[in-house]
Amino acid sequence: MLKVEQLVASPQSAPARTAPDAAARDEAMLERAKEFEAVFVAQMLKHSGFEKALSADSGFGGENYASLLLSQYATRIVDSGGFGLAEKIYEQLKAKEAGDAPERTV
Repeated sequence: MLKVEQLVASPQSAPARTAPDAAARDEAMLERAKEFEAVFVAQMLKHSGFEKALSADSGFGGENYASLLLSQYATRIVDSGGFGLAEKIYEQLKAKEAGDAPERTV
């Protein structure tokens, strides 16, 4: 799994990239953001009790298959539009890469 630092280099240290490199990097950032949203949605479904409902009366190993099915449901939800979390993460990563990220105060 890639770390955020691998996806977003600081603008000062980033070498000039060609258009195909930038497009591939953007595609990779969007794909990682979608993967994160899918994990988040799967956790939401799990904590809502959906996984237990899937594994009810499923016999030996039903819980394992239920978690796999839950993961696939989450991926399908994200692929069909999701909650918009992936797009927001992608926008933030792009802004950070361009040096346009807003300063946060704590």
